[in-house]
Amino acid sequence: MDLVAEQDDLDRVVARLRPEQWDLPTASEPWSIRDTISHLAFFDERQTQAILDPEGFAAEVNQRLTGDYDEYMAIGLDHGRSVGPMEVLDWWRKARAEELTAFWGLAPEQQLPWYGPPMKARSAVTARLMETWAHGHDVAEALSLDRPPTERLFHIAELGVKTFSWSFLNRGMEVPPQRVRVELTGPAGHTRVWNEDSDESISGPVLDFCLVVGQRINCRDTDLKIEGEVARRWMEIAQVFAGPPGPGRPANSG
Repeated sequence: MDLVAEQDDLDRVVARLRPEQWDLPTASEPWSIRDTISHLAFFDERQTQAILDPEGFAAEVNQRLTGDYDEYMAIGLDHGRSVGPMEVLDWWRKARAEELTAFWGLAPEQQLPWYGPPMKARSAVTARLMETWAHGHDVAEALSLDRPPTERLFHIAELGVKTFSWSFLNRGMEVPPQRVRVELTGPAGHTRVWNEDSDESISGPVLDFCLVVGQRINCRDTDLKIEGEVARRWMEIAQVFAGPPGPGRPANSG
């Protein structure tokens, strides 16, 4: 499973960290590396709960999210900050192992509750891969590590295309009636196309597209070729993850 490979790649990075490196800041302010791994552990646990106890998960979400969203997000962060780095790592390892076990028993089309509309099990796996990859990018960036792209990015790109409408609805904006043609090339030279017959288009490296929809880079700072007003608006607000509208990243270029 590609999710396992993504998690293992990040594990190999953080397992080598010195204790003080766990508190290095990431670009996802104000989170540190410790916070990032704690966040992954917390939501891997929530994913397992959504699979094994969907009614309990829904009840918890309804109760928790009637309050302050930041307070809910802080639950995992606070726990991670109260223990040592190796305890955070052990927590994440246990959480993701239990999550993977829960995933293995599901049919790909089975509907699972989540934050927002229910998701098919196959999409939930991809969403966890996306979260692991995006936060792994934050960790690598904080450590100034080179992180070669993989073909796993096409899973994230697929989710990015599927969340076209979500990106607009999440900001209270009208969803454009037309879709955008997306043509992306992976690190091995393979190209995939979505919405083949659409007039407006986005093309370029799959890495750049994933960084944009994951809000890890501004579209102006990529090699993406964006043609059309709808395509441009989408790339400015694209959001592949659940939750309220993310702040995105400011452009480094003009």
